[in-house]
Amino acid sequence: MINIFKGAFLCLFVFIIASCNTEEKKINVELDAQQFPQVSINLEKGHSMKFISPSKDFGSIGYRMNGEIQWLTGEPTISETAGKYTLSWDQSDQGVEMTIDLSKKDPVISIQHLTPPTAHNEWLLNLNAQSEEYFTGIFERVVDGSQNESWKDDITTGMNLRGERVEMHLKPTVSAYAPFYISSEGYGLFVQGTWPGVLDFCKKHENVVALSWEGPKLEYKLYQGSPMELVQQHALETGPSLVPPAWALGPWRWRDEHFNAGQYYDGTVKTAPYNTDIVEDVLMMEAYDIPCTAHWIDRPWGPGVRGFDDYEFDEERLPMPEKMISWLNGKNIELMLWIGPFVMGKMADYAEENNYELKSNRWKDSRQVLMDFTNPEAAKWWGENGPGKLAKMGVKGFKLDRADGEKLLDSLHLKTHAGTTYRENFNDYPRQYVEATYNAVAPVLGDDFVLFPRAQYTGSAKYGSMWAGDTNGKPEGLRSAIIALQRCSVMGYPVWGSDIGGYWGDFSQETCKRWLAFGCFSPIMETGPTNNKGFWNNPEAPAYDAELIATWRLYSKLRMKIVPYVSEMAKIARSTGTPIARPLFLEYPDQKESWEDWQTYLFGDDLLVSAIWESGKTMHKLFLPAGETWVDAWSGEEHEGGKYITVDTPLHKMPIFKRKGSTLVLGDLNKLYEESLEIARVKPDLKKLQASENWR
Repeated sequence: MINIFKGAFLCLFVFIIASCNTEEKKINVELDAQQFPQVSINLEKGHSMKFISPSKDFGSIGYRMNGEIQWLTGEPTISETAGKYTLSWDQSDQGVEMTIDLSKKDPVISIQHLTPPTAHNEWLLNLNAQSEEYFTGIFERVVDGSQNESWKDDITTGMNLRGERVEMHLKPTVSAYAPFYISSEGYGLFVQGTWPGVLDFCKKHENVVALSWEGPKLEYKLYQGSPMELVQQHALETGPSLVPPAWALGPWRWRDEHFNAGQYYDGTVKTAPYNTDIVEDVLMMEAYDIPCTAHWIDRPWGPGVRGFDDYEFDEERLPMPEKMISWLNGKNIELMLWIGPFVMGKMADYAEENNYELKSNRWKDSRQVLMDFTNPEAAKWWGENGPGKLAKMGVKGFKLDRADGEKLLDSLHLKTHAGTTYRENFNDYPRQYVEATYNAVAPVLGDDFVLFPRAQYTGSAKYGSMWAGDTNGKPEGLRSAIIALQRCSVMGYPVWGSDIGGYWGDFSQETCKRWLAFGCFSPIMETGPTNNKGFWNNPEAPAYDAELIATWRLYSKLRMKIVPYVSEMAKIARSTGTPIARPLFLEYPDQKESWEDWQTYLFGDDLLVSAIWESGKTMHKLFLPAGETWVDAWSGEEHEGGKYITVDTPLHKMPIFKRKGSTLVLGDLNKLYEESLEIARVKPDLKKLQASENWR
């Protein structure tokens, strides 16, 4: 169990309580038996941070050059100018300088070679940690390694990264990263730049956070304050985050592949002029009175082997696309499309001829050119002839796939148009991609669009929302999404959604019901791909699951009620850095249970929900924070906070609580579910639905 957050402005890695007086040195250096320097930095409030040697074989500060690790030894020369301290070491013909700038509100620490200067290096720092210190942020996946590790059957890691090692180098497909973490000891650490690195949170050495970072120098900023203040400071510095239009905060529907067959799922002959699967989804959802504000089409939607040539529609698969968009708009549904950061078809020829490409891992069955977005001319051409062209046709949103290492090459020898190495550019590529898309679409649509990338790095939130990548549909896949939402909130990515039901693996109707509830209380609610089938045609028995359809309707209707609330929370996220979904410890850091119960989180200012991922669970235990009275949205029962409670949770029921005094109206949820179940028990007649449609 971690220590309860103290509330003081504690500053980094270890906080040694000492009496503070005006004559106290800001920088202290002591040498251990191996002559490794133990550097303490005394900050405000009588606290300090310390670089330590974890053992006789490991120093406190070092670097790796030509495969060899050199730990700094001996006392440095220390100088100071206006609160900026410089520590210099000369050893092995290498001059190393550490700068500690205490003149700023948020101290900045950097280390670099001076003699001779180096273009690439690997810097090593060992930082002392408390025995029960809690760390979170850094990346979206639960643990590092293959993404499958994040939903393995026996996984126990939650929000806390203590005991984990994280490589800051984008991996597909669960790929939101930020070189920023917060500690329960009251500090946040933000590494500047895009070079890759590694963070070891007390895994190799007990009570040591080990940083290993590449680049000509390592520079990081320290934030000080409460957990919420740390998150806010970082979010505002790297943002502010984009606010989606209101329609983008309603329920979405999508499939991974849209087939244009001659009949619908039930054998009804299609007479509609548009794509079969889109028409089926829209007509069936309309018949059930399930709200839908956006429908996105994944690849393939264009011509060519990979269904993505030249940003043109394949009119065999998607007949009369502009008329289809108009038909959808008439039902208050916006269209979104999948895109990638590469071009195919004739556009690939043009991009290659004009040197617009980055060398990449290409598909073997087709030609593609990965765009070099550091080239302004290339970014402009791609934007105008890709997403910008589609925006003029009425496409209001784009799912930005890839950009997270699946296609990128990693090299210190290859360089971009801007002159950066591929390795330094690697982590920044997704930000360049979403920025180029934003710059292409905004002049056409103003602020009436949404971008939905899966890969994120520092600065991405300014241009788009995000989705959680290709998550497995098993219960542990949902578990990983619950953690991903809250990690992204900490990292500065407040507008997030996951594929309800999972993207791949076995489809579970039970897990999907739980996921629908979780999706309702995520910043973006997107349902799909559901094995490219409707919920009225499930791949496992019962093929027609009225309870699943009723649960979908329940949470889609509820979502529409809270769209204005979610929109207001997105605006607050932009202006203050306060995320929409908030781990309990952001609001209640002095309550130890807030750090334990990661399934329970605040959704905006007035709602508390607890997400359930386990199969077969009919009762659920959750923590209600002290200092508030919480009103059960299902029963109206009031609970004083400061305790765990256990509630009844049949499959359609997610624990939802309102803060007493809130004016937010959710309505009678039990009545809404019963009404939804009654409607869902009657299977719509697609032949009649199709005949009654006024095709445009």
